[in-house]
Order: sequence, then structure tokens, then C-alpha cells
Amino acid sequence: MSIGSVLDLLRPDFPDVTISKIRFLESEGLIRPERTPSGYRRFSVADCERLRFILTAQRDQYLPLKVIKEQLEAIDSGAATLGVREARARSHPGRPGVAEPERPQGRGQRALGVVGDHRVTPEELRFDHEIRLTRDDLLEQAGVDERFLNDLIRANLVVPGPAGFFGADDVPLVRTARAMAEFGLEARHLRAFKLAADREAALLAQIAAPIAKSRDAGARARAEETVRELAALSLSLHTHLVKAAVRNALGN
Repeated sequence: MSIGSVLDLLRPDFPDVTISKIRFLESEGLIRPERTPSGYRRFSVADCERLRFILTAQRDQYLPLKVIKEQLEAIDSGAATLGVREARARSHPGRPGVAEPERPQGRGQRALGVVGDHRVTPEELRFDHEIRLTRDDLLEQAGVDERFLNDLIRANLVVPGPAGFFGADDVPLVRTARAMAEFGLEARHLRAFKLAADREAALLAQIAAPIAKSRDAGARARAEETVRELAALSLSLHTHLVKAAVRNALGN
């Protein structure tokens, strides 16, 4: 099947997957579709299941490509199995006939650290430079008033572009700040989070810089992919560190 047909099969479960993403995974050696005499890629059912395994591992387990590649090499050598049924179960949550692991939930518990029950994956860290929001758009979509937004801007938590527009990522950012305000945290209190994020971003950029400076054609794409994977891992690490720190602070 063609790469377009592969996208049609995967996008219901992985809406952010793109042709460039698939080509990047091929350039990294994670998939090896056949080529027609004219040079076009031809994907088999096994190639699609391999892609589903990779995308599920990135989305649900936050695994870097290096680890995923090692797992695939183990599968290719016969030391492990692809686990297609398990991968499908994870990529089809809540679908009839597909088992989903139970998650214990207490009564009346607030979903701490989550707005809209949403987890960040490497794919979601892709930049979308095409979406521009006006101030009114941001206020409406985030559900806040002018005063609240002005406080965030003064604290440098939200930064409009040179033309005064905002990005798509500013909407969940403002919504999260609004949710934290319900606990009494004002914009000035959130500055600590911004400073920590800036330091983490600088560290990740420093790691990816040598990759981006490479002269081969795919260098920039690999650098961006590295940053996205490391950013997702840093978010997971941050979550566990905060959880451990809070547990210790409460004496548990």
C-alpha cells in the first residue's frame, strides 16, 4: 500500500502522524518499506503494525527512538514479539472488545496536574506556526478575562508575537494557569515554573545543537525530534520528582 493509505489507517488512532514523520522513522532505520522500480514506497501490513508499535510506544510510554529501535531489533532477531494485540489495545482505548487496564480512582478526587485529562507526548510538542490567535480569540477559547490575561503577560508567562498574535499553545497554557488560580496561585507565583521551564529548554537545546549543526539533509529534523522526545521525558521526570517531593513534604 502507498504511504497515503498508511496514513489513512493510522490517523484515526494517531491524528498527528504525518508523511514527514513516517519518512523520518524510515531514515532512522525503524521501518524499511519496499521500493517499487520507480522508487515509490510500498508498505505491507507488517510495516503498518510496526509503525503502530512505534507510535504507541512514543505516545503511551514516552520511549525515545533509541529504545524503541532496540526493542524492534529484539523483535527482528526473534528475542521478543511485536505484541500487535497489546499495541492495538493501547491505541484503541475504550473500544468495544479491546481490554484496557483498570485505573483506580477515588471518589471526588480532582485530577491534579491535568487539564482536560490530557498527557503530553513528543508528537504534541511539534510547533504549529500557522495558527495565530487574536487577543479576543485567546480570551474566548481559554475562558478568562482581560485582567487575568494581562497578569500572565506581565509575568512573562504568555508572550504575544511581534504582530500581537498568540499561538495555539497559549490556550492550554492559560487554561492551566486559570485552574491553578482556583488554588490561590496567582501569576506571580507561577513565575517559578516559567524560570524552571526556560532552564530545561536551554539544556535540551544545548543537547540537540550538535545534531542540528550536522551537514546531512535530515539533521534539523533529527534535532527537533530529539528535543521533542527529551521534552516529553523531562515532563515525566518532573511529574515524578514533584510527586516524591510532595510525599516527603507531607511526611508520607
